[in-house]
Amino acid sequence: MNPTQPIPHIIVIGGGPAGLMAAETLAQGGAKVDLFDAMPSVGRKFLLAGKGGLNLTHAEELSDFLRRYGARQPQISEWIKEYNPQNLRSWAKNLGIETFVGSSGRVFPTDMKAAPLLRSWLHQLRTNGVHFHMRHRWTGWQDGALRFDSPEGLVLHKADAVVLALGGASWPQLGSDGKWQKLLKQRNIGIAPLEPSNCGFDVNWSEHFKTNFAGQPLSPVAVTYTNEAGVSVRRLGQFVVTEGGIEGSLIYAISGVLRDQIKAHGSTQIYLDLLPDLPLHRAVQHCEHPRGSRSISGHLQSRLNLRGVKTALLREYCSPETLQKPAMIASAIKALPITLLAPRPIDEAISSAGGIKMDAMNRQLMLNEIPGVFCAGEMLDWEAPTGGYLLTACFASGKVAGKAALAWCEGQDK
Repeated sequence: MNPTQPIPHIIVIGGGPAGLMAAETLAQGGAKVDLFDAMPSVGRKFLLAGKGGLNLTHAEELSDFLRRYGARQPQISEWIKEYNPQNLRSWAKNLGIETFVGSSGRVFPTDMKAAPLLRSWLHQLRTNGVHFHMRHRWTGWQDGALRFDSPEGLVLHKADAVVLALGGASWPQLGSDGKWQKLLKQRNIGIAPLEPSNCGFDVNWSEHFKTNFAGQPLSPVAVTYTNEAGVSVRRLGQFVVTEGGIEGSLIYAISGVLRDQIKAHGSTQIYLDLLPDLPLHRAVQHCEHPRGSRSISGHLQSRLNLRGVKTALLREYCSPETLQKPAMIASAIKALPITLLAPRPIDEAISSAGGIKMDAMNRQLMLNEIPGVFCAGEMLDWEAPTGGYLLTACFASGKVAGKAALAWCEGQDK
């Protein structure tokens, strides 16, 4: 910041990773920063994400990393150039948080927890002069000022620039409820509908199956599905049977494609390989082996170690006639068709797709219709799988928006 110029006052709305990173960037750049959030404390979804181990980022090659962003790779690549996975690990280290690379390439704090990192970060932000205003819900603009509902009632605040980082619409109880859409639509901002991402799907299970097997994990399994280019893709992993359908890491990883297919066709189909390490011809040989007086379930358990929920799935989808024909049983074991009817509701999803359209902003993430207002994080129209990709892009977009807001204020003062 030029010492001869007045200190800019910049407001950040939203206390998730993108908003906090924007606030850090602004404060380090010499701005006066006020951060507002509707919740009693910041980083609530960040803390929830770290409950089972905070997956900060991923250590794979950058070219592979960037491909995870699909159609939004060109835009997000520009953010990641500003703030890449190694930058994120160095940032955590400077906060006193060491990280390690897990066997899958995912990067975690050594203690796996989100809370120590967030505490250290907030201490640094306060030390750098960031002022936090909790329980302040942004409700739009009034007389050139930002309007908030607060514990003291309606309050107005003016600023030289604004960074919006209000999240998507998943886990609304933690603050990301998508209510900002109405406020921006009133200002003619293009917004793609918010949809569930990294989500589960509804399946029409029988009463018997869901009563007896809901909550059971399927591991290992492989899923074959058709991707956006119409190509058949096979992925290995695990997921869980739920009372209403399926969810889990393997399903989350392909949820965007499955969601869009359901939207286009009313439903979609995946094929489960219940024994992904066993070739089809070997499955046929085992199924054709004489079973004597054993039941089909006993035979499959004895020959293939197939039991529990996997055997139940065969009974759920195969007719009694099919179960008497070894070659057909083997084919079902290797490619059991499951029809997915609908994605689970957005408030159950890990994240959301949709949001402010990329062409509604310039490359510095400033809204075309509202100069001086920048946007970051999950409220933008992009999505990514779990594995550190979501968090990394949120951090990076906050960095980009913060730097751009500073530069814009400098330009306004010339």
